Amino acid sequence: MKSKSFKFRSLALGIIIIIGVVITVSSAIKNNKVKNSIIVANSKAEAASIKSEEIKEQQLKATELKKQQEINQKQKSLEVTWKIGYDQFFKKEYNNAIKTERKVIKEDPTFYKAYAVEGIALAYSGNFEQGMKQIDLSLKLNPSYGYARFNKALTYELYQHYGEAITWYNKALEIEKFEWSYYGIASIYGRKGDVSNTIKYLTLAIGINQSVKNTAKTEEDFNNVRESPEFQKLIISIEN
Repeated sequence: MKSKSFKFRSLALGIIIIIGVVITVSSAIKNNKVKNSIIVANSKAEAASIKSEEIKEQQLKATELKKQQEINQKQKSLEVTWKIGYDQFFKKEYNNAIKTERKVIKEDPTFYKAYAVEGIALAYSGNFEQGMKQIDLSLKLNPSYGYARFNKALTYELYQHYGEAITWYNKALEIEKFEWSYYGIASIYGRKGDVSNTIKYLTLAIGINQSVKNTAKTEEDFNNVRESPEFQKLIISIEN
């Protein structure tokens, strides 16, 4: 009897162990499936998040590109208008040049080139202080703008502030070896009757642009040095 009882208990214990193992394995499989489901869900969520971020980044880039294109288009349009004012100044249409450049400035207060043209047009219209103020605004926005430096020198020369004019012509030459900056200095020395410096700077101007000779031959600013042998020799060498 004891032997049968022992066998029964052993069998029961074995069944219990098997059931326990089955339950443990089943639970492990179930837990693993849950974990896998969570990992997959998290992976999908992360992928969706990355995709969303990529879409946002693409949209942001597209917005920035469109904005930059609009800015570039506006700048091109302002450049065209500025050039109209620039040409009006050289046609001696000073009031029109002033009006045109003010349109540019109204659209873009940082458009430094417009201030330089408006300033010199104002100076030639008889308004020294306002003209100089606008030229200085151009230089405040861009201190290295050679044309504004040149216009400041020209304004000083126009109103007979010759020392300041020479200073600013030289400042303009720091940016660009412009023939008319050299010519401006030469004409100031010509008024003073300084033959040596007149010839020095006029020669530099002609060396850059031969067409300067046509202006020099009839320029009233050189009347005080015109009969000097040096000036005559320069004119003769130019004509030949």
